[in-house]
Amino acid sequence: MMLRTDDLQLFVLTADLGSISAAARELGLSPALASVALKRLEQQLNTVLILRSTRSLRLTTAGMVYLEYARQAIQLLGQGQQLLQLGKEQLSGELTLSVPSDFGRNNLVLWLAEFQQQHPKLQLKIRISDRLADLGRQPVDLVLRYGEPKDSQLIAMPLVPDNHRVLCASPEYIRRVGAPERPEDLGSHQVLQLVLGDAVHSKWQFWLDEQLQQVQVRGALVADDGDVVRRWAVAGLGIAYKSRLDILSDLRSGALVKLLPDYQTEQAPLYLLAVQRLSSSPILKALSEFLVQKLRLYWQG
Repeated sequence: MMLRTDDLQLFVLTADLGSISAAARELGLSPALASVALKRLEQQLNTVLILRSTRSLRLTTAGMVYLEYARQAIQLLGQGQQLLQLGKEQLSGELTLSVPSDFGRNNLVLWLAEFQQQHPKLQLKIRISDRLADLGRQPVDLVLRYGEPKDSQLIAMPLVPDNHRVLCASPEYIRRVGAPERPEDLGSHQVLQLVLGDAVHSKWQFWLDEQLQQVQVRGALVADDGDVVRRWAVAGLGIAYKSRLDILSDLRSGALVKLLPDYQTEQAPLYLLAVQRLSSSPILKALSEFLVQKLRLYWQG
């Protein structure tokens, strides 16, 4: 049974407007043709969807149930059409992005270059920094950052909502110094710290059986660049508390080892942030879908 999309649209419009004639006018049809189309839909479904009289119109119980499915079907078909059209359009213009240093330098910049090659009329400018970019004051269009966004005026699109921090060290460090067995053991270890915003991330949080344990750490090596902290950890200089996305390749290769595996750690979701004026931008839509696909494959390995 092949249902016609225009019949579904007519049915939804009729339900929304409460009038076959009004729905017909909206679609540029005569009331007679609209009635024929609704009857055709009901015959195909073998169900009465609308009870009609000379003065009123109301949905049957079956019609009310089917209305939501028809509405969803039309929305999905429209989204599919937009996606196909987006693929045919040449994205153009200039876009400036701010990306975190570690994952940005080692993964995102290559993916963004691939995206630009797919859209050669688009110019991308990449800024690599772990410091938060102010979209209202700085010449930046999009920002990729870890953590829940605090500015409610921005469009926040979660790219990897289940990302979290991982306590890690190199096998060489573990052989030389040993591994902590509890969070409080970190006091006797060399820790590698990152500057987040304007402050050093010195309070590391862990959970065991839903009980929070917060450890104040202090190390001799501190950087405002996440990639520097990761390189220090791989070199065996200490223990880091890094985003899983940042060190995923190192964990898989064995260059870094996860510590305290029984403990839950801080969430670090990756977001794509944009100003409101880009909410309907085809570039934003295309880029977010591209990154979600790339990140899903990378996360699953």
